[in-house]
Amino acid sequence: MKATRQKYLATAKRVVLKVGSAVLTAAEGLNQPLIQRLVGEIAALRDKRQFILVSSGAIAAGLRKLGMKERPSGMPQQQAVAAAGQSILMYTYEEAFAAHGLKVAQILLTHEDLESRKRFLNARNTLGNLVEWGVVPIINENDTVATDELKFGDNDNLAALICNLVDADLLLILTDIDGLYDRDPRQDPEARRIPLVKTDDPLLQKAPGRRAGVLGRGGMVTKMQAVKKAAAAGIATVIANGLTPGILDAVFKAREVGTFFVPQAQKLKSRQYWLAYNVTPQGAILVDAGARQALVRHHKSLLPAGIVEVFGGFRKGAPVHLVDPEGKPFAMGLSNYSARDINRIKGRQSQEIAQSLGHKDYDEVIHRDNLVIFPEI
Repeated sequence: MKATRQKYLATAKRVVLKVGSAVLTAAEGLNQPLIQRLVGEIAALRDKRQFILVSSGAIAAGLRKLGMKERPSGMPQQQAVAAAGQSILMYTYEEAFAAHGLKVAQILLTHEDLESRKRFLNARNTLGNLVEWGVVPIINENDTVATDELKFGDNDNLAALICNLVDADLLLILTDIDGLYDRDPRQDPEARRIPLVKTDDPLLQKAPGRRAGVLGRGGMVTKMQAVKKAAAAGIATVIANGLTPGILDAVFKAREVGTFFVPQAQKLKSRQYWLAYNVTPQGAILVDAGARQALVRHHKSLLPAGIVEVFGGFRKGAPVHLVDPEGKPFAMGLSNYSARDINRIKGRQSQEIAQSLGHKDYDEVIHRDNLVIFPEI
């Protein structure tokens, strides 16, 4: 088990470190001593590692600044609190890293920044330059302008997407429990920590601990979603307790702390990953069992003959989910035809497209080059 950890950790140069609200906050707001300790641990490892920090804490800092005792329920109010707290969060990090001679840079992202291929590449280049210059990027969701439809939803999933963005070698998630347990340790004192999980383990499908913290939006479920996204990019994940002093040193010495998640062997290419996880589907296409098998097993393109139904009013070029006969999305692709046109050619042979539409731009509704099958993990 230690050998498995060492295999991945020994070569993990670029690390996305996600720190949750449960670690960063105290009753009076930000936990300043803990932040200083954690930054010191990062600084001690900087000779061999590059860190990209995904940090929660803006809302906790904002509540303290505004004299509010509870997180508001409405999105506009939460966005306002986050805006008030973001400057305090960054100032805290600025001072903590400066004590070790390190500079930081703030990056605020929305889902649109990673969904647009152009903006995705711009963000990749910016982060790449900062890391190469020795600057520690500190990333958070841009809560002030994000909408419900375009939110990452939690920093766990944001961190996983950042891993692909920066070509990371490891995702390290620090929370307030010691890792993944077979049962919820907050409710069951007999719960057992699981030190290592492989991608085919059913625990990834039914993780315990759905309850989120008072200030945080995530729970163990969102962390398992992040693990799966990182695994699809060939990136290992460690979930560990950020309240434990020396936790970063222990992780990189391959000690049995937290839970180590082994990634899948066949990783998605960067563009495939972007299409699978960064893009918001604008509709869905239901295919029959034969079409699903041709797409998944034989790596074929989607032809109109295999289409059963179309959902949504999407345009040509839109990203859409492909759904199997059981109603489960199993792929994402860019459609060569609009929903209206697909409804007219569904179930037909490719040579009948021109007869049905009066024109034929493509034989395929979705070409294999613009299609990604979701990893079965």
